[in-house]
Amino acid sequence: MSYLQQLDTYFTENRDKHLQELNTFLRIPSISSLSEHKEDMQTAAKWLANALTNLTIENVSIDQTAGHPVVYGEWLHAPGKPTILFYGHYDVQPVDPLNLWDSAPFEPEIRDNKLFARGSSDDKGQVFMHLKALEALFETTGSLPVNVKFIIEGEEEIGSPNLPAYVEENKEKLAADLILISDTSLYAKGKPAVCYGLRGLTGVQIDVRGAKSDLHSGLYGGGVQNAIHALAEILASFRDEHGTIQVEGFYDNVRPLSEEERQAYRELNFDENELKEEVGVTELFGEEGYSYLEQTWARPTLEVNGVFGGFSGEGIKTVLPAEAGAKITCRLVPDQDPVEIVALLKAHIEKYKSTGVEVSISEFDKGKPFITPFDHPVIQAAGRSYEKVYNVPTAYTRGGGSIPIVAAFGEILNLPVVLMGFGLTSENFHAPNEHFHLENFDNGLRVLGDYMYEIAALTF
Repeated sequence: MSYLQQLDTYFTENRDKHLQELNTFLRIPSISSLSEHKEDMQTAAKWLANALTNLTIENVSIDQTAGHPVVYGEWLHAPGKPTILFYGHYDVQPVDPLNLWDSAPFEPEIRDNKLFARGSSDDKGQVFMHLKALEALFETTGSLPVNVKFIIEGEEEIGSPNLPAYVEENKEKLAADLILISDTSLYAKGKPAVCYGLRGLTGVQIDVRGAKSDLHSGLYGGGVQNAIHALAEILASFRDEHGTIQVEGFYDNVRPLSEEERQAYRELNFDENELKEEVGVTELFGEEGYSYLEQTWARPTLEVNGVFGGFSGEGIKTVLPAEAGAKITCRLVPDQDPVEIVALLKAHIEKYKSTGVEVSISEFDKGKPFITPFDHPVIQAAGRSYEKVYNVPTAYTRGGGSIPIVAAFGEILNLPVVLMGFGLTSENFHAPNEHFHLENFDNGLRVLGDYMYEIAALTF
């Protein structure tokens, strides 16, 4: 019997027990953003520590931080074999609005082969799969084909404010050959995907101040600058009619897509008409010369997220607004640096600032982009493991969003990162009725078990 057949038998025979254990984990309301759940965060960390200990993982610890704790553990008894560092998070999003849930968010319920509960998909369910994949290997072979370490945090949903410092302080303890994360989604139902890149993020708030107070437009209009007009000039200067960013130097360090990547995206046969119907627009918009997937996965953006100022109540008020403002964010790609981009934005704003107003700029949090090379052996190995179980070709994708801690991992530990997720974008994570398709729970366990053997066969 092959190891995949052994795993399949084990997971089939223990499925009900595993789901009962997962339900216990999901019942803990580990909401990191709400202070009233501080004790629940400790409870979740203890549950994980006990689960790792029961797996015979060694040196298990609950490491306190300035916020919520990090759970660590290791098993290092595969001499000469690679070491995988597993990362995940046990914190979850708040559940509001509660009235929109069809079942209690912390009372797991299975409907239509979907497990409904907060954290079922993001990320407790996927963290739990790693534990059970290792359990299956221990139970069927008595050992593991690779060395493993765990770092499971409780602050991902609030931006991981304390994790970079923890990683920096524990670089030697966390040394490994790759980082494996299951906190992303498949490309589509039945279509597995390895995400090998994420965009970074930065942004600013622009505040424009003109006169010392709003002015009567009849008395002063035409003679004193209107703060909203001054702001509009700045905003209009950022992009041309195709969305190409006009900030000098903005694209200088953008790493171009390889032809292999572009071909892989074309082979996904993305349906732009279906997207237009889904979002309710008649036409798509974006930088010329790039497909929608290229625009949203591998090209940088500059977006106005909000504009404020002046009178917006019922009727009309004939004033020259003294103040106006806007919030701007940029999604960044390798090898753009958030600090450099903010400096370019500031220079551009200063260049297009109108006379008669003062402009101030406030910076937002920054996150660097991340990429593991498309053809890296650990990425290709993940694709092979998916294909053995799902029996379809694996998609190789980038994510348009940002997970700042992923880039921090790569930068601090200098390791390749494999984003090997099993969720679906339709599973309502962060929203009412979050759920996890149990077919992907079942398949994912087998994929993760196989991946241990794929990595064991690699030379680092």
